[in-house]
Amino acid sequence: MKKNLFAAFIAAVLLSFSAEAQQALWGGQQIISPEINPDNTVTFRVDAADADTVQIVGDFTPKEMIKTQWGEFEVPGKANLVKGADGIWTYTSEPLASDLYTYNIIVDGFKSTDPNNVYMIRDVSSVFSIFIVGGEKGDLYSVKDEPHGTVARRWYDSPGVGMTRRMTIYTPPGYESSKDKYPVLYLLHGMGGDEEAWINYGRTAQILDNLIAEGKATPMIVVMTNGNAAQKAAPGESAKGFYKPSMQLDHTMDGKFEEAFPDVMKFVESNYRVKADKADRAIAGLSMGGFHSLHISRYYPNTFDYVGLFSAAIMPREDSTGKVYSDIDNTLKQQMDNGLKLYWIGIGKADFLYKNVTDYRQKLDEIGMNYAYVETEGGHTWTNWRVYLSEFAPLLFK
Repeated sequence: MKKNLFAAFIAAVLLSFSAEAQQALWGGQQIISPEINPDNTVTFRVDAADADTVQIVGDFTPKEMIKTQWGEFEVPGKANLVKGADGIWTYTSEPLASDLYTYNIIVDGFKSTDPNNVYMIRDVSSVFSIFIVGGEKGDLYSVKDEPHGTVARRWYDSPGVGMTRRMTIYTPPGYESSKDKYPVLYLLHGMGGDEEAWINYGRTAQILDNLIAEGKATPMIVVMTNGNAAQKAAPGESAKGFYKPSMQLDHTMDGKFEEAFPDVMKFVESNYRVKADKADRAIAGLSMGGFHSLHISRYYPNTFDYVGLFSAAIMPREDSTGKVYSDIDNTLKQQMDNGLKLYWIGIGKADFLYKNVTDYRQKLDEIGMNYAYVETEGGHTWTNWRVYLSEFAPLLFK
């Protein structure tokens, strides 16, 4: 009798599943994709027997050139998968260097993520499948069997922008059980990003966990803000609900976020055990976040001993009237005169901001500012920004 009741219960549960849930329950497509081979080539597979074409595009596929309003740039091109007799389409890459890679699958012109890969990242309004080739950089971006920090999403009051906002905060391994105070790195995202960008796409927690475990970085708190002054939180994470993310919002790079940055610091220094002095504060960011880092550190010229500009935008828009952009040369010189332990600049040779950064370096040379400069291959990409964080963090708070 009990067995019959149990069987009836299981049957009822199974009937309650939708067709999609049942497919997931029974395994769906039993295909391995991507498969990282011993020689570091990577094989992708798609079950699309009725498709006419299946392609892949990612930061490992052959490159092509496109023309934009900013000039001509190299971007990932498409590669064709080959259909087998079983209806499975396959593509095997060239041997890949150790890194984190992103890609999409295109079936008869329709771009999507890999249906056999559950690991994905959102960047602004695009979603990519991801994989990691281990060995060097890839190991730094991976979770290892070692002490881990804690990642929290915190809401704070920001009178400067007139709303309650959200930030992401990484505390290093042992923070909760310790009574020590820690230095702070404020790490800022690019245009279209939010407080999720660095922790997800940038692999901040994995990078810091690994660097700290290897003794290469000082244990630190990393604060990843939302740099969009018109936005309370990342898309889908506020009362605004689910909406289409956008590259540019109201108040983008108009000075409002920079002026209100003390609200961020006040919350952190009131709620975390931090060393609240110039020698134990760093600020860095990518693209728009590099722009923010440049101008915040200059506008509050005796606040940060460490500044990192990763593929940074430099000068404000012509129509920007924010007071934070007034008297740039004198405030930059004041920042220099107050003393800096590190002013770090990184840029890719193919980055569309390369000339802007070159011109800015000339300005720094003219006023006698000491800075570290790193030039890499590639362009305006997360591939470079993860490297910059990996090289910048070990230099802090020594």
